[in-house]
Amino acid sequence: MCQKRSLDAGKKYILQLVIGFRNSKNLKIVKMTIKEAILKSLEDLNRIANYQDIYNQIISKEYYDFGQAKTPNSTVSALLGDFIRNGDSRVKRIKEKGGTYSYYLAKNEQDIGLETINQVLEKDTKKHNNFKSYEERDLHKLLCSYLKNIGIYSKTIFHEQSTYGKDNNQIWTHPDMVGIRFLNLQSKVSQSFLKAINRVDTFKLSSYEIKKEINSDSELKKAFFQAVSNSSWANYGYLVAFEFSNNLTEEMERLNQSFGIGVIELKANPYESKILFQPKYHDLDFKTIDKLCKINKEFEKFVEQTEKLMTAEERYYKSTEKELDEFCDNYFANDTEIEKYCKEKNIPIEA
Repeated sequence: MCQKRSLDAGKKYILQLVIGFRNSKNLKIVKMTIKEAILKSLEDLNRIANYQDIYNQIISKEYYDFGQAKTPNSTVSALLGDFIRNGDSRVKRIKEKGGTYSYYLAKNEQDIGLETINQVLEKDTKKHNNFKSYEERDLHKLLCSYLKNIGIYSKTIFHEQSTYGKDNNQIWTHPDMVGIRFLNLQSKVSQSFLKAINRVDTFKLSSYEIKKEINSDSELKKAFFQAVSNSSWANYGYLVAFEFSNNLTEEMERLNQSFGIGVIELKANPYESKILFQPKYHDLDFKTIDKLCKINKEFEKFVEQTEKLMTAEERYYKSTEKELDEFCDNYFANDTEIEKYCKEKNIPIEA
C-alpha cells in the first residue's frame, strides 16, 4: 500500500512539472532591453539593414516582446535615430533612396566592406537625382543664421559673377561663403591699443565650402580639397554639409589633422548645427585676397565693408556696423521663419 501511495505521489509530481513547463512556455519573458535587441539584431544580420529588417530579426529571434504596442517597427526606427543623434559610435547609418536610412554596426564595417557601402550610396544617389530636392545655395541662409548667432558676419560669393565666372575651375578659387568675426573688446582704450599694435588681430576671416550631403569617401576627398584650395587666403577654412555619412568620421578626422580644415554639420534648425572638427589658424594670404578682389566685386565689397568698420570713428561705428550687416546675407528672425523656409525649399526637418 505504501509503495502504491509513493508511486502515485511520484506521478503527481511529474505531472506538475510537465504542466509547469508548458505554462512557462506561455510566459512573456523580456530577455533584453529594446536597444540591446536592436544591437543584437544588427550583429546577427552583419550587413546594411533598414529598420524593418531589424524589427523582423527581433521578432523572429524573440529578443524583445513589444506587448500591445501599435507600431513597434516605428519604435525601432525612432530608437535607431536616437543612436545617431546621441553620437553612439556603435551604430552607423547611410542615406538611401527617398531620404530613408539603413544601419550597420561599426565593428562590422570591415566584414561589410567600404566598397559595398559606397556602392549602395552611389546607386541610391543616382536613383535619388529625380527626386525634387533643395538646392545647395538654399543652405546658405541656414549657415548664415548659425554664424550670426555666434557673432560672425557672412556673405555668399557668387563665382559666376566673377571675371572668369563661366570657367568651371573657379570653384577651386572662390569660397561659397565668407565670414568675419571681430574681437569684442569692452574697453575703448584696449580697442585703440590693439589697433595701434596690429590691426589684423582685431578680426578673423573665414571661408566656407558648402555641400548638400557627402556620402562616400571620394565625395569627401573632392569636397575637402576644394575647401583647402579656396580657403588658402583666410584665417580659417571650413567644409560644411547638411549631411555626412557616419562611416566617414575617421577619414574626416585624418584630413582635418593633416590640412586644418574645420568641419560643420548643418541642421535644418541652424542653431542645432555643430562643429565636428575645429580648423587650424593660418595667417592671411593678401596676394590671394587681392586676386579675389580683382575678379569678384562682391568679395571686394565685403573686404571694403570690413575695412570701413575697422577704421570707423566711434561716433560712426554703429551706423557702419549696420551697413555691413545689411550688406551680408539675410538670416532668420525666428523659428517660424525657419520652418516655413525649409518646407518651401524641401529641406528635410528632423522630427
